[in-house]
Formats: sequence, structure tokens, C-alpha cells
Amino acid sequence: MTGAQSKKGFLGKKDVDMTEGNILRHLIAFALPLLLGNIFQQLYNTVDTWVVGNYVSKEAFSAVGTVGPIMNTLIGTFMGLSAGAGVVISQYYGAKQHEKVQDTVHTALTLTLILGAVFTALGIFMTPYMLKLMKTPETVLPEATRYLQIYFSGILGLMVYNIGSGIMRAVGDSQRPFMFLCVSAGTNTVLDLLFVLGFKMGVEGVALATIIAQFVSAALVVFTLMRSDNCCKLVPKKLRIHGEMLKKILAVGIPAALQMAVTSFSNVFVQSYINHFGEDCMGGWTAYAKIDQFLFLPMQSISLAGTTFVGQNLGVGNTKRAKKGIGYALAISAAATVILMIPVLAFAPKLVEFFNGSPEVVKYGSMLLRLISPFYVLCCVNQVLAGSLRGAGNSRTPMFIMLGSFVLFRQIYLYIMANYISNTIKPIALSYPAGWLVCSTITLIYFLKANWDKYRLVKDDENDKSQDKNMT
Repeated sequence: MTGAQSKKGFLGKKDVDMTEGNILRHLIAFALPLLLGNIFQQLYNTVDTWVVGNYVSKEAFSAVGTVGPIMNTLIGTFMGLSAGAGVVISQYYGAKQHEKVQDTVHTALTLTLILGAVFTALGIFMTPYMLKLMKTPETVLPEATRYLQIYFSGILGLMVYNIGSGIMRAVGDSQRPFMFLCVSAGTNTVLDLLFVLGFKMGVEGVALATIIAQFVSAALVVFTLMRSDNCCKLVPKKLRIHGEMLKKILAVGIPAALQMAVTSFSNVFVQSYINHFGEDCMGGWTAYAKIDQFLFLPMQSISLAGTTFVGQNLGVGNTKRAKKGIGYALAISAAATVILMIPVLAFAPKLVEFFNGSPEVVKYGSMLLRLISPFYVLCCVNQVLAGSLRGAGNSRTPMFIMLGSFVLFRQIYLYIMANYISNTIKPIALSYPAGWLVCSTITLIYFLKANWDKYRLVKDDENDKSQDKNMT
């Protein structure tokens, strides 16, 4: 099998060997379905927000928007661990060590089932405390609590989908996860409208629609892995923890999990600053945040493509090819971000109005979009380079840099700004671009000096096949 070829499996699509063949084509072919899939994934909460903003109440709209940092704290923790599994799988897949891939797949899925139970209980228990920590207004608190507790009761579906799709992406298959998200997003949209407009269930309806849709995508992933004919095949009786693989997953995954979780948790405090300005500002921030998520998708998709590309190529010891791919990834992500930024700046009021037509909400949301959007290019640097470093097996350095930039620096900035300079919305909102600038600068400096081979996960294995690498 060459780099331009692939193995056919269930639903016809395949795993892709990125260690040879055209670099640009590999990155685009991988990132495009991933981008489309991420768009559909964002439709979960976007549809929820649109339905609530237009058919329930302003309080419910603010409630759905304000819970984002809490959801992302627990989800980010697991996403970091799943990223660790993906890096291990991609490196062993690149090295053609398929038995190691099998062990990693079953270890990762077993760990997911265990953490699913823990995260469900923890999320439901912590919801009221987290909302109070965010200084959620009393008018919003009841609906925010109901939404979050229903959401966390079904978080296992999201976790199983994410680990399963991460396994597929680690071997170069980003098309099937995209198909499953299409089905899931369609299910979510139909159920949103049915539960809210038909059954008048309010925020409970949109939360229930989301978790049902997540379990649909999880079922599709599990079924596909069980029917697969490649090294990622899921065999239920083989589900267990392999100590060696768990150690390697955690070595990459724990720093990534800490970085994502702590960064998301720090946004709880950012949200508390926003909540200080009242419901209209909260509504404007909610609309901004939904649009912001879409603007981040191209760079995040390219970053994930870079992680897989780097992982596979370092699996065979081809550092030169891995670094060349990163250059392409940076150029693609920056170009896509600039192209998307232009219509956002031009049509900001209309975009905000799509979510909520309140004049004050539109005013705040438009201001935030036009203030922050021009700085998104900075994020291309830190997202792509951090993803590439994780693909190389080094997730500690991105963790320290991002925690220092997005948590420590940002919280110091907010405290000084709010208490000593100007406690108004614009300088508070600029805490995000300020953190991006610090993070991108430090990440770039480290990237240029990094020793990539130091973190290669398969270098000491007896069956290391690095001598067979293709030096193209």
C-alpha cells in the first residue's frame, strides 16, 4: 500500500498512510472532511442556541450560552486524553506495528468507559457550584442548572464518539467521522424543533436533543470499529487496560488534558467578568462565542491534520518530512482564517441577529466580533504548532505555554484591567487576543529550537521499523 492508496473498510472509507506521497494533498484531504465534521459538531450547541434564542426566552438564551465554560472543562479533560491515544496510535501505525495499535485501541476504549461514569457523576454534582462560581444571575440560574445536568447525564455518548473518531483519524480516516456527525447533527436539529416547538420543553428539550444525538454518533462509531478490517478493529472481549499503552497514552494525554481542562476552567472566571455587565452583554457574548467557534474550525482542523501527519512520519523517523508538513499546515490555516474573517467583520450585526434579535444583544455581539476577530490569525500559530508538537509526542511544552498564556497571564491581565485601569467590556474582551499573542510568540520560539526525536514514542521498541522509512 502506498501513501496514495488506502485500505477499504466499513462504509467504504479507509486508513491512509501519510508517510509518503504528496504532503499538501494529504493535509487537505484529511482536514476537509474534518472541518466539515467539526462544523456539524458545532451545530449541536448552535442549533440549541438559535432555537432557545428565538422560541424560548432571553433568560434561557443566556443560560445556554453561559454554561459553555463548564461543559468545556470536563470535555476538555477527556479530549486531552483522547489526543494522547491518537498520538500513540498514529506513531505505531506509521511504524507498521499493528499489534501495538490494537492494544492501544482497546486500552483507550476501556479507559473511556471508566471515565464516562466518573465524568457523568462529577458533572451533575458540580453544576450548581460551578454556576455560582461564575456569578450566574438568579434569573438565569434555574434554566442553566437544568440544561447542564441533563447534558452531563448523557456525556458518555460524546466521549465514546470522540475517542472512536480519534482512533479513525489517527490512521488517516477523517471521512467516516464526518459522515457520523452529519447524521448526529441532523438528529439534533430535528429533535430540537420537536421538543421545543412541538412539546414546549424549553431548555430541557434542547439538552435532551443534544444527548440523544451524541449517543447516535457514538453507536455509529462503535459499530464501524467492530466491523472494521484494519488494525483498529474493536473486539469487545479484548477490552482491557494494557499497562504499557496506558502509560504512553497518559504521558501524552495528561498534559494535554490538564491544559484543556484548566484553560476551560479559567474561562469560567472570564465569564464571571462578562456576567458583571448584565444579561444583554451575556447575550451578546453568547452570540459572539458561537460565531467564534466556527472561525476557529479551519485552524483546529488543520492542527489535527498536522498532529496525525507528524505522528505517522515520526513513527518512521522522517523528521524532515514532518516539519515540511507543518509549514504547509500553517499557510493553509492562516489563509482560511483570513478568508473567513472578512465576511464576519462586514456582516457582524446580521450574524448576531441570527441568534437573538434584541437590539442591545446585537450591539454587544457586533462590537465583540469586530474587536476580536482581526486577531484570530495569531491563533493559527499556537494551534498548528502545538498540535504538531503533540504529534511528536511532546504535549508537556504546549501545556506549560498555554497554561501560562491562557490562564496565568490572562487572569493577571483581567484582574489589573478590572481593578486598576478600566472595568469596561472592551478591555476585558481584549484579554483573549492578549493571551493569543503571548502564546503564539513563546510557542514559535520553542518550536524553532525543539529536539523532535527526543519525544518519539516508538524509538525504543524492539520492532522499531525506522530503518525502513521513506526519506521523500
